[in-house]
Amino acid sequence: MNDKSVSIRPARREDVPAIVAMLADDHLGRARERVEDPLPASYYAAFERVERDPNLTLVVAESEGRVVGCLQLAVLSGISSQGGIRGLLEDVRVATDCRSRGIGEQLVQWAIAEAKARGCNLVELLTHQTRVDAQRFYMRLGFTASHVGMTVRF
Repeated sequence: MNDKSVSIRPARREDVPAIVAMLADDHLGRARERVEDPLPASYYAAFERVERDPNLTLVVAESEGRVVGCLQLAVLSGISSQGGIRGLLEDVRVATDCRSRGIGEQLVQWAIAEAKARGCNLVELLTHQTRVDAQRFYMRLGFTASHVGMTVRF
């Protein structure tokens, strides 16, 4: 079920507050994001770094002039897998009041097509072990649980 009124486009600087609000809208994001007015400058500095990096693509889903979803695609070259190129999905979010309309699926399908077009031979993503609904969503789209992730924070 895709919402035909949704378009996917490159994120712009003025989208940063909406993106941060979506990132903060769950039990994990509330603890790590700072939704303030004005937003901390670190978010805009990060946006500028992403915008300058040709291997990173930040997009938003827009409906009726409102940002209702976001996703970042990283294209990673490596030696493993016979020098294959991987796509890595990050920060996939849909506004709470817009969920179950197919927006997340549209974003992920867009990212998979973009990764293929950029020469990737696979797409991976990380999702926190407590995000059980997200895990079901990704499995429905054909992803399989294939790794154990670990983190070191500084």
